[in-house]
Amino acid sequence: MLAQASSNASLALSLASLPEPRRRAILAQLTPAEAEALEWEWGFWARPKQRTPEGDWNTWLIVAGRGFGKTRVGAEGVLEAQRRGAMNIALIGETVADTRKVMVEGKLSGILACSPPWNRPKYLPSQRLLRWPNGAIATTYSAEEPDQLRGPQHDFAWGDEVAKWRYRDTWDQLQFGLRLGSNPRTIATTTPRPTPLMKELLADKGTVVTRGSTYENRANLAPKFLAKIRQKYEGTRLGRQELHAEILDDAPGALWRRVEMLEPHRVSKHPQLKRIVVAVDPSVSSTSATAETGIVVAGLGDDGHAYVLEDGTLEHPTPNEWGSQVVSLFSKHEADRVVGEVNNGGDLVESNVLTVARDKKITVAFKQVRASRGKAVRAEPIAGLYEQGRVHHVGYFPMLEDELCGWEPGVSEESPNRLDALVWAITELMLGGEVIPNAYSQARGYRAGMPRARD
Repeated sequence: MLAQASSNASLALSLASLPEPRRRAILAQLTPAEAEALEWEWGFWARPKQRTPEGDWNTWLIVAGRGFGKTRVGAEGVLEAQRRGAMNIALIGETVADTRKVMVEGKLSGILACSPPWNRPKYLPSQRLLRWPNGAIATTYSAEEPDQLRGPQHDFAWGDEVAKWRYRDTWDQLQFGLRLGSNPRTIATTTPRPTPLMKELLADKGTVVTRGSTYENRANLAPKFLAKIRQKYEGTRLGRQELHAEILDDAPGALWRRVEMLEPHRVSKHPQLKRIVVAVDPSVSSTSATAETGIVVAGLGDDGHAYVLEDGTLEHPTPNEWGSQVVSLFSKHEADRVVGEVNNGGDLVESNVLTVARDKKITVAFKQVRASRGKAVRAEPIAGLYEQGRVHHVGYFPMLEDELCGWEPGVSEESPNRLDALVWAITELMLGGEVIPNAYSQARGYRAGMPRARD
C-alpha cells in the first residue's frame, strides 16, 4: 500500500506539472478507481507552497494569512508522515476545542476530512486519540496545558497557531518529547505574531519557513469574502498581519511596548491574589466587521501588583453569549466583581450579566463604569503601571497584546475592546476605580501618577 501511495504521488505531481489541455485529456481517460485515488492525492491538488519541502529540517514553519490553507497543510502533513511510518504523532492546538474542532474534525481541512476511506483513522475523543488501521496513533493536546507533554514521546508533531500559544513551555515540552524514530519533525502552522518563540523559530537554522498571503488561495475562497476583507483591511496594519502575514513591530505611537513593557514582566505563575475582577466592554455594534466584546480577567496580588489572568474576548457574540462568558469566567476564577462599561448599553449591560447569573444560580457583584474621558486618557495611567513593572501577564495573550502594541491614540480607527476591558480591570484593581489623567509631556514621555494604596 505504501509503494502504491508513493506511485500515486509521483503520478499526481507529474500530472500537476502538465499544461492544462494535456492534463484534461489525461484525466478524461482515468478509470473511476483511478479518479478516486487521484481525488485523495494531495500532491496533485496542493499549491507549490503547500507541499512538504525537501532537505534536512526539524521544523516546517508556515506563516500565512487567514484562508491561505494552513490547516489543510498541517492535516495533510500528518497523513503523509503516517504513510511514511510515523507511529506516535502529537497534535497541539491553541485550546482543547481548537485541537478537536479545527485540527481533527475541521469540515474541509481537518485530519478526518482529508483522510481517504481506505486509511481513515478512528477518532476516540474520550482518549484524546486518533488510531489508524496500521496501529499508528495521534494524541491531541492543548497548548494551554504544557504539562500534558511532559513524558509522552513522539516521532512527528503538528502545532497549530503556535504564535498564539499562551505558554512558551508548551513548545519546549513538545521538543523534549520528539525523540522517536530516525528523523522526528514538526509542522507549525500559524498567522504571524511577533512573539519570542516566533522570532526564535524564524532564526533557527533547522527551520524551513513558508510565507503566504490570503490571496494565494483565492480560487477556494468566496468572492464576497475576498471583496469584504479587501475593502475593510487592505492597506491597514491589521490587513498586513492577517492577510499578508507580515510580522509587525509595535505601532510607532502605541502606548505599550512589547520589549520594554510586556516581556520583562511576564510570569508563568502569580502570587496569592487579594482581589479578582472580570471586566467587560461590549461592542458598539454587533454587525461591525470587527465587533468584539472585550472580556478580561485580572487580579491584585498580595505584592501590590496586578496580574492579567485571562483574555476571554468574544467575536460577534450575542448578548447571551457574552453574558454567559462573563459569568463563567467569574465563577472559574472565583472573582469578586464584574466591572462593565455601560456607555453603549446602559443598564442593559448589567441586566444581561445578572440575568445570566441568575439562570446559572450564581451570585455576581456588578459595578457599572462610564467612560467620561477619551480612551487615551483612560489608558495612559495603565500603560504607566506597565512601564513601572507593576502589571504582569500570566502567560501570553497574543490578540490582547497585539491590540495593546498596535493601537495608536488619535490614529487607529477601530475601537480596541480588549484594551478597554483590560484598562477597566486594572483601573478597578490599582487605581481605586478612578481614572487618574496624566500629562503627556513629550512623545512617549509621560509618567503615570502613583496609584493610591488600597486596603
